[in-house]
Amino acid sequence: MGDSRETLGPRAFVTGFPIRHSRSPLIHGYWLKTLGLPGSYRAHEVAPEAFADFIHSLKDGSSGFAGGNVTIPHKELAFRLADKPDALSSELGASNTLWLEDGALHATNTDGRGFIANLDERHPGWDRHGTAVVFGAGGASRAIIQAVRDRGIKEIHVVNRTVERARELADRFGPRVRPHPAGALAEVMKGAGLFINTTSLGMDGEPAPQLDFSPLAADAVVTDIVYVPLKTPILTQAEEQGFSTVDGLGMLLHQAVPGFEKWFGQRPIVDAALRALIIADMDAH
Repeated sequence: MGDSRETLGPRAFVTGFPIRHSRSPLIHGYWLKTLGLPGSYRAHEVAPEAFADFIHSLKDGSSGFAGGNVTIPHKELAFRLADKPDALSSELGASNTLWLEDGALHATNTDGRGFIANLDERHPGWDRHGTAVVFGAGGASRAIIQAVRDRGIKEIHVVNRTVERARELADRFGPRVRPHPAGALAEVMKGAGLFINTTSLGMDGEPAPQLDFSPLAADAVVTDIVYVPLKTPILTQAEEQGFSTVDGLGMLLHQAVPGFEKWFGQRPIVDAALRALIIADMDAH
């Protein structure tokens, strides 16, 4: 895409610290090119101590950005500094998507929507059983629990090594969320239709525990929000035990859609060519 088109259209960003490994510029660059839209999307590293000033420059227009994505460690501060965070962000206490509208900085969180859209695309009907098991109670689990609850899943069992963190999530997201210690995993898996790994276990070659998925419903789906490697140890175990699996890459792709539409004015689609582009980049690194 030529420089002239980049300078003519809206400018958007992804910011974090560090940010150099982000694949968001590849995703948005692909959509800008395939849709033939002017504009640019760049990684913009901002240290924690400089983030408030960066948001101020976004609000007053001096940054030149129409909005952007926010990742670790800035999501909580982005929520607090936004003028108009939506209900999703407010319940989570974190935002990953910002845009300027009518002179105000708006904020939302698209992680949960990306998670659900990925499941809908890769395994329609995943929600038929009404019971889910969430493995892990860290920050990544929040948007997942919120989205699964909002989809209508009746029982969400959160299993974590320290049960206190799981209890905090139950307090935040309501009575359908039930906290459990790690030792209860086999019990709460009985008849569940969805198993979600929200931990970093198995990421980048890290070891993962051996899990017995047999208590799940026979047609249950096992998914992992980790996507490097694409087929994680947990997904491999589930497949070997005869269960359907959904990898985490689609969550990354689908969570990017709402922001692109806000900044550039067209709703993009997640297609096979985009997925192949990101997998090729993963393979190259």
